[in-house]
Amino acid sequence: MKSTHCKRRPNAMFGLRESRMFSHVTVGTLDLERAGPFYDAVLAPLGLKRRVVTPDGGPAALCWQTAQAPLPRFYVYNPFNGEPATVGNGGMVAFQAPSKEAVHSAYAGGLAHGGRDEGAPGPRPHYGDGYYGAYLRDPDGNKVHIVHRGDIRQ
Repeated sequence: MKSTHCKRRPNAMFGLRESRMFSHVTVGTLDLERAGPFYDAVLAPLGLKRRVVTPDGGPAALCWQTAQAPLPRFYVYNPFNGEPATVGNGGMVAFQAPSKEAVHSAYAGGLAHGGRDEGAPGPRPHYGDGYYGAYLRDPDGNKVHIVHRGDIRQ
């Protein structure tokens, strides 16, 4: 299949409001007190801030979102079923960074708070011109990708 690059957002072409793909994304943890500082360090350079989670009868959780919109949100939960959190093979959460510098800052912050290297910051030209990213694992082993997409207007 041939790859194409869009110059404009598809909804903008039809005069529609911008839509988002996700309401929220969650990953599991064995230790919220350890996961919180890791994700604070990774997500702050990307413009996400931790918000208060109102108890709803579910498991304990932490949450991050942008200041500009209530959605999408990123959650870290103790598993609902009470079983230990496990890592999905092939699963990964990719966070968009506003710049290459933010990729470096998020990656360094994650490593400083218990993350493990899975790929240092750098260009990934096989994904597209201007694609710049880093990979790491959070303290529970969830794979995290931080990416600046210089190839797409943001």
